[in-house]
Amino acid sequence: MHSLPRALAALALVGFAISEPESAAAANREIIIAKMQFGIVPALHVGDVITWRNDDIFRHTATARDKSFDIDLPPKSQRSLTVKQAGKVDFYCRFHPMMTGTLDVQP
Repeated sequence: MHSLPRALAALALVGFAISEPESAAAANREIIIAKMQFGIVPALHVGDVITWRNDDIFRHTATARDKSFDIDLPPKSQRSLTVKQAGKVDFYCRFHPMMTGTLDVQP
């Protein structure tokens, strides 16, 4: 009698193990610009899509110091890019150089 509940519990555990994904899928991430600041930079992986959203009343850019991207963001606009490679990339706003941040992209 005790073996049936144990067998069902074992099958349930096997079902969870089988349904677990093998690798993480690409994710949509967002960086919000407001009050002359870049918001929190999320954890990133190769293949993720970053949406830069300018909630500010001023025009901004998200410009990579290594020149790998340069995104123009008029007030109340957004633009997206797909992360292509792992590594750290420092970025800033060309119009407001004190606005800075770093993308830290994992494989």
